[in-house]
Amino acid sequence: MTNFEDITYVVEDTAAIITINRPHRYNAFRAQTVEELLNAFQLAWSDTQVQSVILTGAGEKAFCTGGDVKQRAETGDYGPSEAGRFMIGDLHKVMRDIPKPVIAAVNGVAVGGGHVLHVLADLTIAADTAKFGQAGPRVGSFDAGFGSAFLARVVGEKRAREIWYLTRQYDAKTAEDWGLVNWVVPAADLLDEAKKVAADIGKQSPTAIRFLKQSFNADTDHQAGLSNLAMTALDLFVAAPEGLEGAAAFSEKRAPEFAKHANWH
Repeated sequence: MTNFEDITYVVEDTAAIITINRPHRYNAFRAQTVEELLNAFQLAWSDTQVQSVILTGAGEKAFCTGGDVKQRAETGDYGPSEAGRFMIGDLHKVMRDIPKPVIAAVNGVAVGGGHVLHVLADLTIAADTAKFGQAGPRVGSFDAGFGSAFLARVVGEKRAREIWYLTRQYDAKTAEDWGLVNWVVPAADLLDEAKKVAADIGKQSPTAIRFLKQSFNADTDHQAGLSNLAMTALDLFVAAPEGLEGAAAFSEKRAPEFAKHANWH
C-alpha cells in the first residue's frame, strides 16, 4: 500500500485498482493528481502480480471531470507537483504503454480530460448513471492529441467532431450505441463487474496480452507526435487571454466572452 493524497491504490488478486479521490472537485485533476496517477500506473507496471488496471473515481457523481478549472482560475496553472510540471501527456502515454489492459470503470460524469482518460483505456464499463462528453471549448481548453485524434478512431470522425464542437453530454446507452463504451451495468454493480473482467484477463497469457496491446497501439502510435504538439500548444493557450477567460468564466459561473479574444488571422 502506497500513501497518496489525491488517489487511492490497492491490489486485489491480479488487478490494481486506481481511484481518483477528489470527489469534492468532481474528481478533477490538478498537477499533483496527475503525478500520483503516473506513479500508480508505474507501480502496477512493475508488479508481477498485476495483470490489469482498473481506473475509477470516488463517489457516485463523477469518474473524472478533467483538469481542475477552479485551480487554474485561482493560480493560472494546475498547481504544484514534485516534478514542477503538469504531466497529463505523460499519463496518456503510460496508459497506452503499460503492457497490461486498462479498464475504465466510469461511475459518473466523464467529461473533459476525464473523458480522454476513459477513451484511452483498453476497455470501458459504464454505470447506467454515467455521462460522457467534452468541455474544453466551453472552458478555454482542448486536447488536439489523443483526446481528439484517437477519439475519432473509436467513434468515427463525425461523432468525434460533434463531441468536441458542441460540448454536449451523452448518457451511457448512447455511449454504448456509439462504441464509446463496451457495456453498461447498474451503478451498484460497476466495480464488481470491472473486477470480473480483470479476473478474466488474469486467466489469459500475460505475454499474449502484451503483444496484442502493442499491436493495437501500433496503428495509432503516430498520434503521440500530435499529442506532444497539442500539449505544448495547450500550455501556451491556457495562459493566453482566451484560455484565461474560459477558466475565469467557469469559476465566476458566467458565460465566457471568447469572441473578443478570437484571432482568425
